[in-house]
Amino acid sequence: MLSVIDLAASAARTTEDIFTGASHAMPTGRVFGGQVLAQAIAAAARTLGPERVPHSMHGYFLRPGDASKGITFAVDRIHDGRSFSTRRTQAYQEGVPIFSMIASFEDEDPGLEHHAPMPTDVPAPEDLPSIDELSPITHPVSQRALADGPIELRYISSPIYDTVEGDHVAQQAVWMRTRSALPDDPALHRAVLAYLSDLTIQEPVLRAHGLAWSTPGLKVASLDHAMWWHRFGRVDEWVLYVQESPSARGGRGLSTGRIYSRDGALLASVAQEIMVRVPGLR
Repeated sequence: MLSVIDLAASAARTTEDIFTGASHAMPTGRVFGGQVLAQAIAAAARTLGPERVPHSMHGYFLRPGDASKGITFAVDRIHDGRSFSTRRTQAYQEGVPIFSMIASFEDEDPGLEHHAPMPTDVPAPEDLPSIDELSPITHPVSQRALADGPIELRYISSPIYDTVEGDHVAQQAVWMRTRSALPDDPALHRAVLAYLSDLTIQEPVLRAHGLAWSTPGLKVASLDHAMWWHRFGRVDEWVLYVQESPSARGGRGLSTGRIYSRDGALLASVAQEIMVRVPGLR
């Protein structure tokens, strides 16, 4: 986890700051989108002081990334104001863009305060089975959640890796945390929260239609991703990711999510649209 988010600075261009990073090895050979999100935010944050923290990002996944190759991140310093800064980060492999993001950072100030409450009818993570304790998961897309991955997951309902159990509903909730303790750096925790935000956000679309990841011929790809950080929270402690899909149509599905700390504070809101192709449906 730390090895891929700890980017290396490269020679600066006239108008850009350049950083390079590596990728997790993935069974499919494709870069995990959440990794690129975290790296893009980390790269943009490197051009700012620690007092300016990300509060929103909007990104587009342009092409699949190759997990065996390095990634170059070019950061444009679009604007620096008294309270807000705007950065554009482009991720490249071999000179070809694979991801484009614009993010806004702020100096946190006191102000109005409210948030939607965390659901209260969810079991504690300690009362749920870990991925390691579930039946063997065979589909390669699902391998990112196995024991050798950096993130621990506990599904409120069962996962949909190989089968979809229970009602076919357009919502789910998942407890998450990193498997290892992280340094206290707040910027790191915010970047890793972006990593977490892409892990299961596609699944409410599939769950609503009884589609497991292992469905023969199923094709899913993230198209875009938006995230709003509301409050700081540690990601090496349990967070609850509550997700739902309000719509699917025309080969696209939309999911939204809220991420809460263990004590109920709303840490972030997320939205993502995916391309989903199902055999037999045109």
